[in-house]
Amino acid sequence: MLDNLLWSHHISPAVEPLQIAISRGEWFDESRHGRKVAYKTYCPVDHHQGPFPVIIWSHGLGGSRDGAGFISRYVASHGYVVVHIQHIGTDSSLWEGKPGHPWDVIRATHIPRSATLQRFKDVPFALSRLKTLDIAPVMDFSRMGMSGHSFGGMTTQVMAGQRRGYGARQYSLFRKEFSAGIVYSPGPYLHKKGHPPQDFYGGIHIPLLMMTGTEDDSPLGNFSAKDRVEVFTHSGGPDQHLLMLDKGDHMVYSGSRGKLDANPKRDIHEQIIKLLSLAFWDAYLKGDEHAKEWLTEGGVQKWLESEATYEFREKPQL
Repeated sequence: MLDNLLWSHHISPAVEPLQIAISRGEWFDESRHGRKVAYKTYCPVDHHQGPFPVIIWSHGLGGSRDGAGFISRYVASHGYVVVHIQHIGTDSSLWEGKPGHPWDVIRATHIPRSATLQRFKDVPFALSRLKTLDIAPVMDFSRMGMSGHSFGGMTTQVMAGQRRGYGARQYSLFRKEFSAGIVYSPGPYLHKKGHPPQDFYGGIHIPLLMMTGTEDDSPLGNFSAKDRVEVFTHSGGPDQHLLMLDKGDHMVYSGSRGKLDANPKRDIHEQIIKLLSLAFWDAYLKGDEHAKEWLTEGGVQKWLESEATYEFREKPQL
């Protein structure tokens, strides 16, 4: 893959052009008995280039606000504020201080539906607290995106409009603040009870980039990368993108390996993930027509060569 095949000659996967400041803190939601939502922000030090578009990041099951730093540092260094939020009940508190490997502990732990719903509620609560941050004056709240990995990817799908429930009791938690999203390892809706997939994914309203890989099996469930693709296939949103990494596995997005063996393609996959993330945000949050043309008119596949396949769908399939 050659840098001269990217959408801009100023872009390189090895260069983070702006210095980044990282800050951590906690919010408490009094409407939910003081529930704590820890956060971590990535923001360019040079505020003169702002205001910057804002991206929310949601971690996977058993993760924390500290995951996926390689993605957020890179994206933020190109003029974005990235805010990681941590979901108590589906975060690292599930396994910290307990004997055994975290994956084994999580498999043996029952995750109640209430924990999932509280996770979803963390997102609008975080949105309501962003203006309390010290960096709020350099945050552009008119240009916002949502992203996440695995369970956080499914959280992103729900915020993008993916429906939950059935029939007359079906509902949507769509957040109009988000104009685009990136889903790292899409989460298939496993309990369809005979309903067609479009009944759920058809509610998605916004452009999404979904990233997965040929070996992206669920480390905790019983589904594969093929099942993840159904989110893209049946999404009701405009401008849906799908990256399929050759030999890409589940943990490459989080920056850790869990119980997976070393992947010889990890470095090249991380380069692809960083570049594609930046191109998508530039196209849909900054209105960069060169980035959008690169993503939608074949430039990205030329750059990827045989390392991955890329699909783009402008309109929903009927």
